[in-house]
Amino acid sequence: MADVVPISEKLRDSRETLLQRHLTAHNEGDVEGVLATFSRPRIELIASGRVLEGTEAVRSYLEDRRHSFPDQHFEVICHHHSDGAVVSEHWMTGTHLGDLHGVEPTGRRFRARMAAIFEFEGEDLVNQRLYYDAGTIARQLA
Repeated sequence: MADVVPISEKLRDSRETLLQRHLTAHNEGDVEGVLATFSRPRIELIASGRVLEGTEAVRSYLEDRRHSFPDQHFEVICHHHSDGAVVSEHWMTGTHLGDLHGVEPTGRRFRARMAAIFEFEGEDLVNQRLYYDAGTIARQLA
């Protein structure tokens, strides 16, 4: 078995800086800014089983989310660094002010704890895998 070499402090800092840009862009509703943090845009939504592959699919998803929750916000709780990924725990909040898959806006706000695994190849972000309880969100919006 090959020896596993832990990531360097420089690589860890580079990934942390990229994730700060990524989450800031999300919080500002800057879809192009979010896309720019990926070397190959890809998002896996574990709660729904959807996989969004490529710039157009990810852009469409991000624009739809921003339409449904114009104030969607992510507050980082902590980051856990590993050799190939950063696990990010955060609070996700938003107010349902736009149509969501045919559901009329309720005007209600949600807050849910979630986790995201940001997968890297070196310094390049190549995938974001999101884990959250869709039921927790749905109950708060009903």
